[in-house]
Amino acid sequence: MDNDAIALHSVSRGYGSGEGAVTALDRVSLSLPRGSFTAVMGPSGSGKSTFLHCAAGLDRPTAGTVTLAGTELTGLSESRLTKLRRDRIGFVFQEFNLLPSLTAAQNVALPLRLAGRRPSQARVREALAQVGLGERAGHRPGQLSGGQQQRVALARALITSPEVLFADEPTGALDTRTGREVLELLRGLVDRDGQTVVMVTHDPVAAAYANRVLFLVDGRIDGELADPTAAAIAARMTALEGTPC
Repeated sequence: MDNDAIALHSVSRGYGSGEGAVTALDRVSLSLPRGSFTAVMGPSGSGKSTFLHCAAGLDRPTAGTVTLAGTELTGLSESRLTKLRRDRIGFVFQEFNLLPSLTAAQNVALPLRLAGRRPSQARVREALAQVGLGERAGHRPGQLSGGQQQRVALARALITSPEVLFADEPTGALDTRTGREVLELLRGLVDRDGQTVVMVTHDPVAAAYANRVLFLVDGRIDGELADPTAAAIAARMTALEGTPC
C-alpha cells in the first residue's frame, strides 16, 4: 500500500434518518496510486461530490476508512484533520475563490500565511512559474482572464507541495480553449512532477486527460476505463444515464 496516495475501504456516507435517509456513498473501496491522474464521473446525484469531500477529508464518512499516504483520516481530531488538509492536500474548485484586493503572488502565498508560515518569495514565484504565470505575480485577479485566475488558484493549491491535488469541476467556468490549457497543466503536473490528481468532472473531454476514469452510480463504483478517449467516456456516460434507478 506504500504506493497508494489515497485508499478508501468500504466508505459509506449517509445523510438524514428514517424514511428521509439518503445514502450518498455506499461501501466504496478503491486505491489511487501516487503520480496518477484519476477522473471521477457519474450521473447527477451519483455521489461524485460526496466522494471528493470524503476522500479529501472535507467530510467524515458514516462508515469505513480513508487513508492519505499512510495516514488514516477518519480517526483524526478536527484540529489534526485541518492541519493535514492545509499541509498535505491541495484544492481547486470551479470558482477561483481569489481575493480581489491581493496580487496573484499574495493569493498564492495566502495558505502559508494562514498557517502562520512565512512564504518564501522564491517558492511563490516557482508555484506561479509552474502554471505559466511567472510574469503575472503583481497582477490582481481583475487584471487576469478566467483561465489565468484558475491557474493562480492552481498555483495556490501547489504552494504547499500537496500529496494529492483534488479538483472539483476545475474547467466548469472556463471556455473550451482556456479549459484545455488548465487540463494540460494538470496533465503536465502528473507527468513531469509526479503529482497525484483526483478530478471530479461531468465533461468527457476533460476526463480523457486522466489515466483512469471511475464511474459512480447511486453511490457505488460502476466500472472504470483506463486511458480512454473522450468518445468512449461519452458512450459510457450515455449508457449510465439511460440506466433505470
